[in-house]
Order: sequence, then C-alpha cells, then structure tokens
Amino acid sequence: MCENCGYDRDVHIGPSRRSLIHLTVSALGLALGGAAFAKETKPPPKPENVLSPDAALKRLMEGNARYVAGVSRRHDFKHEREALAGGQNPFAAVLSCADSRIAPEYAFDTGRGDLFVCRVAGNFAGTETIASMEYAVAVLNAPLILVLGHDACGAVDATLKAIKDDKPPPGHIPSLVDAIAPAAKAAMQQGGDVLNNAIRQNVIDNIAKLKSAAPILNAAVEQGKLKVVGGIYRLTTGTVDLIAQG
Repeated sequence: MCENCGYDRDVHIGPSRRSLIHLTVSALGLALGGAAFAKETKPPPKPENVLSPDAALKRLMEGNARYVAGVSRRHDFKHEREALAGGQNPFAAVLSCADSRIAPEYAFDTGRGDLFVCRVAGNFAGTETIASMEYAVAVLNAPLILVLGHDACGAVDATLKAIKDDKPPPGHIPSLVDAIAPAAKAAMQQGGDVLNNAIRQNVIDNIAKLKSAAPILNAAVEQGKLKVVGGIYRLTTGTVDLIAQG
C-alpha cells in the first residue's frame, strides 16, 4: 500500500484523496472536545456499556469464558433492538479476521450494540479500518480495541506461500499479502512454527499500528481513555488467548 500522501507528484492541481482523508480525520480530532459533540448529552442506550478500558477488557474475557464453557446468556434481542434504534455505545471494538469460523459477538457472549466489529481477511488495519476504529473511539466512546487473530489463518498462510514461491496470488488478493507481508517475513526469520509465529506477529504489528494512529487513537491511548490489546482465537476450544496488553 502506498504510504505517500499530499499532492500528486506530477500535476499540482489540488490535494489528493489521501490528503482529504487526513484533513477530515484531523478535523474530527479537533472536534473531540468541542461543540460538535455537545449535543450528545442524552443517556446512552446501554448504560452498562459505559466502562473503563480495564473493565471493558474484563467483561470481554468473562464473556469468552462463558462461551467456552457453553453457558452463554440468553439475550433479549427484541428489547435491545428497540433500545438501540436511536443510537449505540459499544463497550469494545474488535478488528477480526473475516474467517467464517470467527464470530466475535458469539465468542464474547455479547448482545446487540455491545461490540463494534470490523472484519477483514488477515485482521489488519488498513486506512478504512483505522478510520472506522477512530469513529468507534471518537464518536461512540469505545474504551477498548481488540485485534483478534486466529489459528490456521488462511490469509496469513497464503502470504507465507506467496513470499516463499515469489508468486503473487490472483485477483485483488495481493493487497492482503502486502499488508500481512511484514509479519510473515519476520516470522520466517524467527524459525519454529512459522505460521503460528506469523499469526501472532501480525496481531502485534496491528496493535502497534492502531495505538500509534494519529491524531485520534494515539491521543486516546495517551490520555488513558483507550486500551488496545490483541488475542488469538483457538478454533478447537473457542478460547481467546490475550497476547499483548497496554
């Protein structure tokens, strides 16, 4: 993915699309403490979701423990729909792989309006995903972001094979490979179980990317309003093992 932003190299007619994105995000960041959010004074639709980052993580993991034990709660979806019709205040945001076996809402035994979930093969933070997480934190006041990888990730495995064979996959899949390649290359140098190491490293890399994303997420982390953590979902048990906190 291109890391350049600003004006076109050859024709300086006006700002690029990426420049406009940065300007928009910067404006959102400046508005955090201003009048733009002053109207959000009504009680949140789910008061129980107003939590500190540590409390949000504790609640998330308690839900996973219930899911693993097979004692998930029965959720009142009808009344939750009614309560959430006018707004939302999720207690956590999750960046998850798009794998059909991974369902964060089930894995953490949550109801409607509890999780703000972004899913993409390889659970990496691209521009649109970072923007979505900024929205979750700046507008919805989510105190926690979890980057959720999983065993036997096909996107990570495909990246390793593409690097090893020096042959890009078809279609648009190379965009996934490009995003995951740094973690894959690092794992290949480590030795051992390369796939598992790459899956773990990919989660760690994206934690760092989200924590340092300026101007919104990094400021929220520095102010103690946001915690960004990572975990690995175990396919055989449903357990989520936390691998990085801070």
